[in-house]
Amino acid sequence: MYKRILVAVDGSLHSKRAAMHAVFLASASPDAHVTLLYVLDYDKTRTDVIHSMNSDELHIDRKNKIMPIKDLFTSKGISTEIKLLHGEAGPVIVEHANQENYDIVVIGSRGLNTLQEMVLGSVSHKVAKRVHSPVLLIK
Repeated sequence: MYKRILVAVDGSLHSKRAAMHAVFLASASPDAHVTLLYVLDYDKTRTDVIHSMNSDELHIDRKNKIMPIKDLFTSKGISTEIKLLHGEAGPVIVEHANQENYDIVVIGSRGLNTLQEMVLGSVSHKVAKRVHSPVLLIK
């Protein structure tokens, strides 16, 4: 089964759904360890810092956003850690997942339509194409 599980989270409904599926996967293996990865986008972070918060407050705010997701795992006795990284979400998730050799990556999908995905791309699509381990996309 899957012992090292990476879940990309951002506090959205889609990432919460992905986390719920990851709880199910992790529950199947008593020694599973889950890493919740939150990527702080430089451009969005800079805007938040300019408008309201310093970078320390911003890190605390982001961590607080994903604490309810972490609680899903800890309430089931699943070993979990939070990792905050900086950069553009897609490439950062791919690089981290490939460096750390996770057994599976779980990520939510916003459900872009075909045109939106073709023009904009999506983080989940980029991750699914470039990560070496299996990827579970949750709608």
